[in-house]
Amino acid sequence: MTIPRRSWRGAGAFAAAAVVGLAGGVLSAGPAAAHTPTWAVTCSEVTLNLTAYSSKATNEVTVSVVGGDDLLATTQFGREFSTKTPLQLPKHDKELTVRLVVKAGDDDKYSFEGTKTAPVCEGEAETPAPTPTEETPSEAPSTEPPASETPEPSATPSETATEAAPAPAESSSSTPDLAETGSSSATPVIGGAALAVLLAGGGILWSVRKRRSVQH
Repeated sequence: MTIPRRSWRGAGAFAAAAVVGLAGGVLSAGPAAAHTPTWAVTCSEVTLNLTAYSSKATNEVTVSVVGGDDLLATTQFGREFSTKTPLQLPKHDKELTVRLVVKAGDDDKYSFEGTKTAPVCEGEAETPAPTPTEETPSEAPSTEPPASETPEPSATPSETATEAAPAPAESSSSTPDLAETGSSSATPVIGGAALAVLLAGGGILWSVRKRRSVQH
């Protein structure tokens, strides 16, 4: 059986069109699957997974906190890059804005820049400021002049020792204490002697007067 040349030509044209269409589909799908930045942000950490970048170009990635420090300084990578250890966020009592910047070395249209919000972790919420307590006014300062310092006693003892007071005489234990009275045992003797002296004086005076009267 002989196949006409026109049929061969038609079949060849159809096959060529199919090949071109398939190749175009592959080429158009390739860029869509390439340069894929995937990242996640929690209240305490950031994870990255950058895949399908050009291994023939130098790519760069930077992660930072808006208004703060860099979590990941500018780092170069090839076909892919991922954080083996999550990037740790600083402790915060309010939401943080995290920025990711990826620069593709093969074409700037594949570069990426985006931001995500890191919420506040439980237990790190902003605590209210303590209520200030009223201060009790201190006592008014004393207007009295300070007392002069008391001189320290001399450590040197006095050269002259104080004479000890004489001890009171002890009463004899054998003689009983007698109560003091207005008279003593010699009072009758003294009275008798005085009476005798008076009588003798009276007798002498009487005899002298008698002699004078006789003489006259």
